Amino acid sequence: MVFQYIAYNEKGEIVKGKLPATSEEAANDLLGYAGYQAINLKPYIPFLNVEKLTAGLFRVKPGDVILIYRQLAMLLESGIDIVASLELLQEQATNRALKRVLDDVISELRTGHQLSRALGKHPHVFPPIYCRLLGVGEQSGDLETVLNQVADYMEKEVTTTKETKSALMYPVVTSLVTVVVIAVLVTFVLPQFGTMYGSLGVEMPASARLLIDLSGKLKEYWAYLMLGTLAVLVLAYFYIKTPKGRARWDRLVLRLPVLGSVIHLSELSRLCRSMSLLFRTGLPLTEILPLLIQSSRNRALSEALGGVQQGMIKGEGISQPMTKNKLFLPMMVQMVRVGEETGNLDVTLLAVARSYEVEAEDKTRSLIALIQPAMTLIIGLVIAALAFSLVSAMYSIYGQGF
Repeated sequence: MVFQYIAYNEKGEIVKGKLPATSEEAANDLLGYAGYQAINLKPYIPFLNVEKLTAGLFRVKPGDVILIYRQLAMLLESGIDIVASLELLQEQATNRALKRVLDDVISELRTGHQLSRALGKHPHVFPPIYCRLLGVGEQSGDLETVLNQVADYMEKEVTTTKETKSALMYPVVTSLVTVVVIAVLVTFVLPQFGTMYGSLGVEMPASARLLIDLSGKLKEYWAYLMLGTLAVLVLAYFYIKTPKGRARWDRLVLRLPVLGSVIHLSELSRLCRSMSLLFRTGLPLTEILPLLIQSSRNRALSEALGGVQQGMIKGEGISQPMTKNKLFLPMMVQMVRVGEETGNLDVTLLAVARSYEVEAEDKTRSLIALIQPAMTLIIGLVIAALAFSLVSAMYSIYGQGF
């Protein structure tokens, strides 16, 4: 979360600003580490985040942002100045939301602001972690290279996300088909059988009687069932939107069988690659960790990074605090320790990222291969159970002389 502070520096000057941190205590520690003495510190809550509302309605796809980065790097390398380059990209853009964002960025550049700062005013399109990298590129005079590096990183991240979504798509669609088939059987088929057996006055097997009774109850109370399910889903949605609920949900996701392991490895790979890229550009770890905490998509991992940040402030480095949290896998902790001792932290982190990416891809392929027969078997068992109950009822009619 983001905290708003008023503090004074070592010269006694009053300074104001905003700071990302996991808690108020962590924000206080970071201010102290930077040489500031906090006077007032509180969570920053904007009255109305218009940009966030607009981003939800008119979304800029990651692929569009990647293309902007690549084309901007190419235009800058060809000698075109940055404002003219962005104007060309704005003319070519087909996404209206992106056009508006680029128009604002161009206006900021014309008033003398740097590209990183202009892009940073649109965090829902250009994440802060990338803007900070571009700021380093501006300072070093190597903006084109950094733009290409960020584009490469984002492409890898988008590919990983698509693979995870593809692994989820089949079971979701199959589950919906199963629910529809069962709903049709329970709503239309079973009541007809119940009416027929009742008119014949035969005693049905327990399984068939249970299904027909269940069908009757569902048909009678379906509206209440739908409203109850909808209410539970709405309450769960709003609970997950709270910091505590989001953290619990993210922990639950990481504990899911097979799929949780894929998501866990993907998140750690993303974390290691981000840290490697930031460290390679020369940023200190005191600045890298807050950026990673802010950009993390998993609240449980974000809280774990907050613990690492606290340990680093106490002088424990980063590998030692990682050993205290099971979310950081042993190989990652060991490689981080080696990187700290040798001074090649960016190299070791990149090696871990590649290793976890390969492992996540293997697990994803295995998951997709496992899901199809598993879901087919589940559907078959459900349909078989329904068919067996109905057939056994028919045999009971013949057995009673009909």
